[in-house]
Amino acid sequence: MSFERLVNALIEDALARGEFDNLAGAGKPIDLSAYFETPEELRPAYALLKNADLLPPEAEWLKEIAHLQEALKKANSDEEKRSLLRKIEELRLAYRLRIERKRFR
Repeated sequence: MSFERLVNALIEDALARGEFDNLAGAGKPIDLSAYFETPEELRPAYALLKNADLLPPEAEWLKEIAHLQEALKKANSDEEKRSLLRKIEELRLAYRLRIERKRFR
């Protein structure tokens, strides 16, 4: 049996047992914005680090920005919205500066 057939058989068995039924984020679109905001030449390295739970600061900032944007949608007061927007912009600026710095090294 080829490797591809073996993997497909394992996946089909898991599907039949319902192992994919209650996955986090099921039925929701995948947010790939952080992936595409990362420079193409850095994506493989970041993916490797992410899979090893060793994210660089830029990736952590993108995650934090996403969390803050969700909090902004739920914010009630104007003051809270301003505070969240300020934090988002600070992180975006730090991210862009870090990426630009890496491009010119």
